[in-house]
Amino acid sequence: MKLFKSYLISLLVIAFSFGGYASNNNSVKNLPDEGMWLPMFIKRLNYADMKKRGLKLKPEEIYDINNSSLKDAIVMLGGGFCTAEVVSNQGLLFTNHHCAYDLLQSHSTVEKDYLKNGFWAMSKKEELPNEGLTASFLVRMEDVTSRVLADVGDDASEQERMEKIKGVMKTIEEEATEGNDYEANVKSFYEGNEFYLFVYKTYKDVRLVGAPPESIGKYGGDTDNWMWPRHTGDFAMLRIYTDAQGNSAEYSADNIPLKPKKHLKVSLDGVEKGDYAMIMGFPGSTDRYLTSHGIEMALDESYPTRVKIRGAKLDIMKQGMDADPKVRLQYASKYARISNYWKYFIGQSEGLERLNVRAKKKKQEDALLNWINADSKRKEKYGNPFETIEEGYEKLAEVNKGYLYYAEAIYFGAEVLGFSNSFSNLLNLLKAEEKDERKIAKEVESLRKATEDHFKDYNLQVDKNMLKEMLKMYYSGVPLDQQPALFETIRKDYNIDFGRYTDHVFSSIFSSEGKTKSFLDAPSAEKIENDPAFMAVQDFRASFFGSILPKRAEANALITEGKRKMIAAMREMMPNKKFAPDANSTLRLTYGNVLDYFPQDAVYYSYYTTAEGILAKEDPENPEFIVDEKLKKLIEAKDFGRYGQDGVLMVGFISNNDITGGNSGSPVMNARGELIGIAFDGNWEAMSGDIAFEPELQRTISVDIRYVLFCIDKLGGAKHLVDEMTLIQRNKNPRKPSHRVIFETN
Repeated sequence: MKLFKSYLISLLVIAFSFGGYASNNNSVKNLPDEGMWLPMFIKRLNYADMKKRGLKLKPEEIYDINNSSLKDAIVMLGGGFCTAEVVSNQGLLFTNHHCAYDLLQSHSTVEKDYLKNGFWAMSKKEELPNEGLTASFLVRMEDVTSRVLADVGDDASEQERMEKIKGVMKTIEEEATEGNDYEANVKSFYEGNEFYLFVYKTYKDVRLVGAPPESIGKYGGDTDNWMWPRHTGDFAMLRIYTDAQGNSAEYSADNIPLKPKKHLKVSLDGVEKGDYAMIMGFPGSTDRYLTSHGIEMALDESYPTRVKIRGAKLDIMKQGMDADPKVRLQYASKYARISNYWKYFIGQSEGLERLNVRAKKKKQEDALLNWINADSKRKEKYGNPFETIEEGYEKLAEVNKGYLYYAEAIYFGAEVLGFSNSFSNLLNLLKAEEKDERKIAKEVESLRKATEDHFKDYNLQVDKNMLKEMLKMYYSGVPLDQQPALFETIRKDYNIDFGRYTDHVFSSIFSSEGKTKSFLDAPSAEKIENDPAFMAVQDFRASFFGSILPKRAEANALITEGKRKMIAAMREMMPNKKFAPDANSTLRLTYGNVLDYFPQDAVYYSYYTTAEGILAKEDPENPEFIVDEKLKKLIEAKDFGRYGQDGVLMVGFISNNDITGGNSGSPVMNARGELIGIAFDGNWEAMSGDIAFEPELQRTISVDIRYVLFCIDKLGGAKHLVDEMTLIQRNKNPRKPSHRVIFETN
């Protein structure tokens, strides 16, 4: 009787932990839907719920591999760092300003600062090419689980299992790309319980079309990052080009705009509370199945370490940026990348602590283990997955600090180290028994280009300050037995004077453009091997790859094995529950509603912001809150054109969609699949959302598409780009729209 009672309690605990939610503030219709869903399964898993929430499309209009559907308008940028959407029949794309920040910076000079002043191409000839930037469309996805796992026995070790799986995955990918110009990859889901093939069509000529000044595209800066209410016009425009036959091609002046299979219509009707909202994009990663052991390590060590190192790097960069406008431009994008997840780790730590996520996870784990132990067959099948996971984390703890400091302070630390390491291939070619002069010459030319690119956005003093501080932090933060041999040299020869050792490193041939180019005029293996920067980075790499990484791999294999069995047990115990897989840079759909929220006692946040809030936040003394003069005049005059309503211009809105990094730039669509906004952020109160979805708090922050169009047309003077889109207005507006607007009735 006691065992049955324990078993029953376990079922109830897990059902409430992993199942539905109750809400004090929302109607049943507006309950958030946890999950970033694979669109190939929406008909079976999600469609009924989507219709209840307001969807007016058929499943085939969202995902279809034989006919055009919404999936054909969704773009993965650069392999997955952001999402974009096609909004015209000429390959025009919307994404976020912060997704195009690197592009704007790379095309900028002190005299022609596109970050500060914005950029608008007034003709296609003015659109700017971006070397290396790609745009990929999903062609199809396919469940290949049975094939991948066909020869994997239950008695195989984790290493044997992984090796067999990798071999089959590679074969499937090769078959999918044979005789065509597609790209393909097979991805693991549910920690290796399922596998899916994704086939893509990738285009290599993607050009910058337009973006507002950063006083609009980044309004609020780091202060407002991850915060609501928000008044940021976080958008930018790109365009895909093809060769004359419509095929993918490298940049050429002869290329033509893409003729897409599908482009999104743009709605001028705006949003109201409760409206259906749907997002499709390529979310990067979540860890919803992270256990209490993982949360403990994150809170106690990983996050504080990352925050400390990143904070130091930001301080060093800011000092240089504040002193010199040229340095500010050179490091603007680098600073933004570090700062974004510096604040993210702070917010996630606070959220995990505030919402007591570790204890909640432990309760779920205990309940699941009780369910496993209630049946001898289940015990034989799953064992105790949490013991395996705990063992993995104990091993991981031995090298975790060494890993974190290498990743944050060295790999992403002083640039002289990474730049010198990029000459490793040339060294190997020069040391080969039979030298291939053609390959050497080709590598030298490639490095000449890389050298120009590197030093364009490089400041010697900033990098020297960075190396000195990172070495100091590494020395004090990493256990002695995990430190590379160079620290013994610093102790013996430099008396732990990191400034003197840094000066020695920067005598490197890789510390200035002139020195590097002179070396490339007469390259030699000896000069590379004896270079102080190259020697330093090789020392770090030897330590990392020789001792830290193997131990980490061993630990992660145990954690993966335990989590795979844990998730399989969860799904067996609740066969009727829909378990969404973690994000992994594959196309996902998330749906919900436009909705306000109550972040804490006596605090209420509306579901939208307006242009009035831009002026309310204005602070001429704070660069994060400077308002563009032209924008200010338009707001004061309420000169919003057809994009405002009754003297009000909406800027942003929130919805309870489930998104994460990689979804930046994703389209927010209404019940008919029309564009109503562009997603760009999550909210501070739900920063733990990548690990534990919080139904009462989770919100997606989006820029209203009417504010985007206003900025393009009224502020940027680029109405020709708006005219290129298909605008939809179903609700009559007192302002007479242009002939390009299509009126439709409900």
